[in-house]
Amino acid sequence: MENNITKFNTPIDISDPNATQRPKPYCPHLTPAISLLQPHCLAKERLTLWHPAHLPPHLTAPSPLPQSTVDRITSIIGASWTDSTKELYRTSLLVFHIFCDLNNIPDKSRCPISSNTLATFLVSCTSAHSGSTLANYAAGIRAWHIVHGCSWDINEAKYKAILEGTTRLAPNTSKHPRRAPFTVDILAVFHSLFDHNDPCDAAIFACLVVAFYCIARLGELMVPSIWSFKPAKHITWAGFKHTHNHDGLPVLVFHLPATKCDPKGETVQCTLHQVSSVTDSLHALENHFHLNPAKEHDHLFAWHHPTMGIHPLSKTEVSKKITAITKAHKEIPSLKGHSLQIGGTLFYLLKGVPFNVVKTMGRWTGDSFALYLHHHALILAPFLQTEPAILDKFEHYMLPPVH
Repeated sequence: MENNITKFNTPIDISDPNATQRPKPYCPHLTPAISLLQPHCLAKERLTLWHPAHLPPHLTAPSPLPQSTVDRITSIIGASWTDSTKELYRTSLLVFHIFCDLNNIPDKSRCPISSNTLATFLVSCTSAHSGSTLANYAAGIRAWHIVHGCSWDINEAKYKAILEGTTRLAPNTSKHPRRAPFTVDILAVFHSLFDHNDPCDAAIFACLVVAFYCIARLGELMVPSIWSFKPAKHITWAGFKHTHNHDGLPVLVFHLPATKCDPKGETVQCTLHQVSSVTDSLHALENHFHLNPAKEHDHLFAWHHPTMGIHPLSKTEVSKKITAITKAHKEIPSLKGHSLQIGGTLFYLLKGVPFNVVKTMGRWTGDSFALYLHHHALILAPFLQTEPAILDKFEHYMLPPVH
């Protein structure tokens, strides 16, 4: 019994590698009124450091919880969202409080928020933002309520109707253009433009081809910043394995310690492809490993900086490289990180890999996977032929259900 008692209030490791980072100044057009309730802090800290005007009743009762306990509860609830989600919600709170400042809505009416106040806020943003943006705004405000233990008494029917209306009325300028996919040919062009004796280029190219052939989200293979790397959260050298299946076929396996969809981690894999030797995953990895030898618990795509030594491959470095190449070569379409997952999906589908297998590789759990069929006619082309001989090789593959 004594051993169990000593486990109460065990210290929680909520240390932040960016703890010494200073918040950036607000943009001139997105500056809230000065308030002790909303201190100037890092964007991802707004969920926990921006406080409601009134604490919920259970914290103002005659015997309130100790402040240390309140802080512990807030920290644990705040940790339920990933940094990327908290970064997404950061704008929600900022825009909402600026809206309240401009409309003289007092702090006590901002949290708990009423259905009318939320509706007024969302309606005021209609025709300027997409429906998904406004849904994120509402989700961020709701997360803020949850963190601080405040009630969320919103008329769901009214809320859903407003979001559906804003989606229909959203301007075309608020909608992202359809993402162009990476292809094997485009990866080959990238290969020709990289210096494969340069440690950074070698790391970036290996990361790109692994994401493509594993149908992985590029962000899962990189780190947000070079200071945010954590072996328990990001892929390391120890998370890579070159193995063979029971038939002797080579397989590259990558363990992702934690992902947005599964905090416990997921595994992605690919085999070797002879479609293009210059884009072969294993060849790219071996070149990267040769130029950037690192330790078992270092980031898998860490590279040797000439003055800083070994450090993780960041999202900024990869994004800058992709943007620089696409801008300098007009024959290459505008590509983003998500273009790799789209491209990998199309690569396997056009090779005739069954839809359910590709869906499993890409780790989709919902019907969003079916969007790839509607957006890319080449995938459906073989099924639209009238010649039985053409259909023979496809008839045993599984098509997703039609809705």
